Amino acid sequence: MQDFVILTDSSADLSQAMVQELGVEVLPLTFMMEGASYRNYPDNREIDPHVFYDKLRAGVVATTAAVNVGEFVEAAEPFLKQGRDVLILAFSSGLSVTYNSARLAAEDLTEQYPDRKIYAVDTLCASLGQGLLVYYAVQQQKAGKSIDEVRDWVEANKLHLCHWFTVDDLMFLKRGGRVSAATALLGTMLSIKPVMHVDDEGRLIPVSKARGRKASLTALVDRMEATAIDPAGQTVFISHGDCLEDAEFVAGEVRRRLGVETVHINYVGPVIGNHSGPGTMALFFLGSER
Repeated sequence: MQDFVILTDSSADLSQAMVQELGVEVLPLTFMMEGASYRNYPDNREIDPHVFYDKLRAGVVATTAAVNVGEFVEAAEPFLKQGRDVLILAFSSGLSVTYNSARLAAEDLTEQYPDRKIYAVDTLCASLGQGLLVYYAVQQQKAGKSIDEVRDWVEANKLHLCHWFTVDDLMFLKRGGRVSAATALLGTMLSIKPVMHVDDEGRLIPVSKARGRKASLTALVDRMEATAIDPAGQTVFISHGDCLEDAEFVAGEVRRRLGVETVHINYVGPVIGNHSGPGTMALFFLGSER
């Protein structure tokens, strides 16, 4: 048995198959839609992602609920009782209060279990960027590294985890305050698509614009080509807002242009997808800088 558990939250957007492969624990976050509350489990047991995005397309508005300290305590404590340590890799503090809840839970549990180690790391990552960081942490764990060594590796490498996004409908970013109403209206009229990334403070920042959907998808691959470290040797993650065909196009381009062999694709989950909308496309890889 491994002597420590890696625990993340469902903003990491890992598929159930990947969760099982990695052997990680996932705390499902909560969102509300049409008066009902849903937990975002990796196996999508409470709502199918395609159904979720169809509701967004129909104009239904979802809201997200902040995870509280008690939920992280409840998720981590059983492992501490088993005599195992816990490493929490949490959703970016630049986008959510999730990390702060994880940090407070770790502090509380450290007092209750002084002989155990429980660490909370602010990944400064989102969606499958967070998922990819979890993936690499597990590779370190499988290589025999201690919980302290894995935590230190994550801290040293998290700002090399590059996130490049584009969206198809600017109105979702407008609603979340990411772009102005005028920018959203003009961009929609002219088919201008933003190219964004997650910066060193874990915030989603517009970087450039592309004219048309195809150009915006190609721009993501361009960004990877410019900064990726040994792209052919990397595992690349791609997440999408119910636009699998576009995700497969991007996957094909990173294989063709950069020699990437291993690509994993999954949905942008509802916690992030509610703010970015259907048609969101995101590419994640290790690079020299974000």
